Parts: sequence; structure tokens; C-alpha cells
Amino acid sequence: MKVTPLLGLLPGAALASDILSVAFFAKEKNQLYDFISRNSEIDYGCRPVVMASGDEQKLHAVVSENELRGLKRSLDSSVVRIETLDHLNKRQTAVAPIGKSDRFNGGKVAPRGLGTQKPDQYTAYQDAGILNADEVYTAMKGLEKEYGLELFTAPHKTYEGNTLLGGVANKAEKIKKDKQKIYFTSGIHARERGGPDNLIYFISDLLYANEHRIGLTYGNKTYSNKDVKKALGMGIVFIPMTNPDGVRHDQANSNLWRKNRNPASARPNEPLSVGVDLNRNFDFLWNYTLHFTPEVSPASNNASSQAFYGTAPFSEPETQNIKWVYNVFPNIKWYIDVHSAAGTLLYSWGDDVNQSFDPKQNLFNPEYDGKRGDVEDEIYKEFIDQEDWDNIRLQANRTTAAMNATAGRAYLPQQAVQLFLNVECRR
Repeated sequence: MKVTPLLGLLPGAALASDILSVAFFAKEKNQLYDFISRNSEIDYGCRPVVMASGDEQKLHAVVSENELRGLKRSLDSSVVRIETLDHLNKRQTAVAPIGKSDRFNGGKVAPRGLGTQKPDQYTAYQDAGILNADEVYTAMKGLEKEYGLELFTAPHKTYEGNTLLGGVANKAEKIKKDKQKIYFTSGIHARERGGPDNLIYFISDLLYANEHRIGLTYGNKTYSNKDVKKALGMGIVFIPMTNPDGVRHDQANSNLWRKNRNPASARPNEPLSVGVDLNRNFDFLWNYTLHFTPEVSPASNNASSQAFYGTAPFSEPETQNIKWVYNVFPNIKWYIDVHSAAGTLLYSWGDDVNQSFDPKQNLFNPEYDGKRGDVEDEIYKEFIDQEDWDNIRLQANRTTAAMNATAGRAYLPQQAVQLFLNVECRR
């Protein structure tokens, strides 16, 4: 593993320990919204969420020890006060513990999801904990051994020397690269635990049900073996853990780490400046200061931000690997990236509110640079063909309806812009 001189300047202990969960409290919502506007670089998770807490309003965030000291000095506690929430990290460890062993025995045992088992098995899965990073790899090997799942290794190794392992699930005996239509990824944000597990167990269910000619049952939702074969017949390409460096770091330290671990842009004594938000490193309007109105911040050029976009589009090996899959499997039609943060299913586009009447208002037109992203104005709306819009909205509604029928919480379909460019996230 290579170590840059810059990384050597960073305090080793701080990398693991000085990221803290905090809450900001105020009497009125507007006081916290004003605070958000003045402090847009703080890590509020997917987006700032102000919620009631007794007779006050509360806002959760994650900060470094240096940020905490600075905030305590600068804040007027009679307006906005800050408190550390040590119990949140303890809660993550308690509710989402990491498995300590290898339940797949180096790939000799295949994972099996819950869709082919009785509900009394659920507790055993919960008690076993989240798959540790090594188990993600052995689970894939287990599927290869049990079902002949075709595996592939993406070409670009991560900063810490890890590889991205993917698979191709299809009912055909011989995989044809131009016949795969669906692409799943997960684990891009390290702290959003459970994404790799869900994806691996979902594929496991499909393969088990196909092999044994049975259907699947999730809660009150049942699928026939015909449904299983239809899903596999579409051809599924998947990478269950796209950010292995970040996942390993988060699992080792339980410090809510989100980014990868590339230290190229890191600054001394700023542990949060390590890494890139891989979800902001694609070539979709990457240069946000050019393409978006200054009123919104869909990414950040500050390395300490949890939304730091990197040094260039696809500057990171992880995003290069995600892109590489499209080159190898050229006929992918649907892409789904599994997160575990907000309980929403987000669909295109994401840079502004959709519209289908003016094709000139599109993400490739430089005439609208500097005008995108204000969801309340009428200057710009992102064009999407009406048929495409109807189709993707229908599929989003169907998917969340199925999820709501099986899970213990509600899921909401919405345009992606409602999450990333929410008006409450403005400067």
C-alpha cells in the first residue's frame, strides 16, 4: 500500500477517533435554517433535517473535534447550542454490529436470503450482524461455487489496494455481455451499512429460487418462480461493495465514515479532509460552480466536506470501475445504486425539477450554465422525454409499493433533486 508524505503528516489516532456525532438545538426552525445557510460545509448526512425535540428544534450533524471546538467558540448558545451525542455511535454499534467471523467459510458456503426462508430465521440474521468487508468477497465466492455465478474483478485497484468484485446473474448457462440489462451497485457511502448485504442476499434469493424452482416471499409480498425467471432473464450485473476502503475504515472505527480513503487532497491535522465523496465524482455536471446557480451546493470543492467532489470527474478508481462496467456490458438499461440513509427511491434527473416541454433546457446546453438547481424558480427545469418520465416514475412507484408491502417502514418515490438540492440545503 502506498503512503504519501502528506498522509504521514496526519495524526494517526485522529483518523480513527475524532469524528463526532452532534446535535444543534434552537427554539425556532428558522434559527437552525439560518445556521445551515452559514455553515453549508458541515456534514448533515444526505441533507439537513430539522426536527422537533420537546419544546425545541434539533439538527443532527457529524463534525471533527477541531470543528466542534470552533463551533463552541463561535456560537451564541442562547440562539443555537451544540451538544455531542456519544450515544449515536454506540447505537450504530448496537443496532448494526459488524460480523466477526466468516459465515461463508472462505466461499465454501453460499449465502441465502430471507425470501426463501421462514420468518423465524430473521432474528438469526440480525444477531449475526452486518457482513464484514471480507465476507462480501467470500459471499460472492460462495455464489460462484453453488450456482456458477460468473464473477469479474474491475480493473482499477483502490488507494489501499482493494479490488471491486462483481457478478453477473442470469438464467442462461452462457453469459452474453450484450444481454445484461440491469446494473446494481451498493456500498458507495461507507457508513450506510447494510447495502452490500441487501444486494448479496437479494441475488442469493433469485439464484436459490431459480435452482429449486420456487418463488420468493418477503413479508406480505409473494413472487412466483415465473417472476424469478423473468428477473434473471433480464440479466443482472452487480457490484455489492463499490467503496471497500471506506467500508473497511468505517467498520474498524465506527466513525460514520462516508468517503473513500484517497488522501491526495488531504490537509495536515484535518482528518475529515481525507477521501472523496464517490457519489459526486461522476461526470454528471461535475463542475457544479459552472453548471449550477450559486444559491445551491450539490457538491463541494472543500476536501474536508463530506460532499467533496475530487480533483476531476472519475478521478477515483472506484468511480472508474463503476463506469467500466458500462463499457463491458453495453446494453444496460436500468441502473440502481442501493443506499441506506433516507428511505426514498430517487429517479432522474437530479439537477433540477423535471419538465417535458422544452428540450433546450437540458444538462448539455451551456446556455443554462449557472442557472440550474433552484427548484423554486422558473428559469430552468431539466428536460426529460414524457414517455421516459412516465416510465421511470411508474417503475419507482411500483418498486416502493413492493418495498412498503414487505418492510417495517415507508419508502417514498421522488425526483432525485428533492434530496440533493432541497431548498433547506441552500447557502
